[in-house]
Amino acid sequence: MQGLDQGPKPKRLRRLLGGVIVVVVVVALAVVGSFQYLKTAMKPVNTSSHTRIEVKIPNGSTSKQIGKILASKKVIRSGMAFNYYLRRNNKSNLKAGYYEFTPAMTLDQITRKLQQGGANHPLNGNKVLVREGANIDSIAEVVAANTKFTQKEFIAAVTNKELIDQLAQRYPDLLGSAVKAKDVRYVLEGYLYPATYAVTKKTTLNDLIAQMVAKTNEVLAPYYQQIKDKKLTVQELLSLAALVEREGGAGKQDNERVAGVFLNRIDAGMPLQSDVAIQYALKTTKKNITYKDLKVNSPYNLYTNKGYGPGPIDNPSLRAVKAVLNPVDRDKKYLYFVANMKTGKVYFSKTYAEHQKITEKLAAANK
Repeated sequence: MQGLDQGPKPKRLRRLLGGVIVVVVVVALAVVGSFQYLKTAMKPVNTSSHTRIEVKIPNGSTSKQIGKILASKKVIRSGMAFNYYLRRNNKSNLKAGYYEFTPAMTLDQITRKLQQGGANHPLNGNKVLVREGANIDSIAEVVAANTKFTQKEFIAAVTNKELIDQLAQRYPDLLGSAVKAKDVRYVLEGYLYPATYAVTKKTTLNDLIAQMVAKTNEVLAPYYQQIKDKKLTVQELLSLAALVEREGGAGKQDNERVAGVFLNRIDAGMPLQSDVAIQYALKTTKKNITYKDLKVNSPYNLYTNKGYGPGPIDNPSLRAVKAVLNPVDRDKKYLYFVANMKTGKVYFSKTYAEHQKITEKLAAANK
């Protein structure tokens, strides 16, 4: 008769216990190793390096994608450690844009910067600033002063029919009425939106102009239906907005009132009689327009020609566009306005007699 089973033999028990100990040690080492890895991975890449590294974070990037981008640019040690840091510290709302980081920056510094938001254009390379109310000739000067391109090269590119046709096909809602306009100096006048544009070594003039037109389309896209509802073409809208940009004074309501005056005059069949349009016709920036100037033979002479004019005389801001779409005080029947050139205040009148009295009072200030 065999004896009762006495359980695992001591040798087997020792082997089993040894295996458990090995597993525990391995797990412990893995935990310690992971902790040490994260501790190291969350440190700056190089505390002694202050080399500036430009990084672009695209719109819609997740925190994981941002971590990968930063790691690939060697701004951080590990994308995984970066995301662990974000979760542990409850960090969120990282924004898109162009940034400059250094390898010496901590994760806290990098995260704060990402929460503040980046620039909307590359930080390195040249920049072209198109100011509100700048016309194409003045933009050509800015391009020549800040890039390798000349004024003549810019004008040649901006008037290139092939480029204009390509842009019109790409943005039919924006440029449909512009390409049909007659007697314009520049088809794209009014369509190069006021903003700062980056110019890198690879940027061509066509690229730069396309950026400007694309920006205009982006800004105006939410208003296309409203423009149609107002029974205006984009060309007519921008023609008025360009005048308002230069004539409208400093205040929002002044812009809206000036827009109302222009629309009242169009409804009444009166010429707009804009001095800034005369300046454009004469290619001059002089403030005081003479009676001789008012007789200049030009489609941009809005003293002798009725309507909106052939096209915009400058590149207006969204503020001026909104003023045309939302004019005020039209019911007051204002048909005239004049500004104090020193203070910027704009005075409005219903009759020419009232307008003349105010103009005479402002004569000294407007010399």
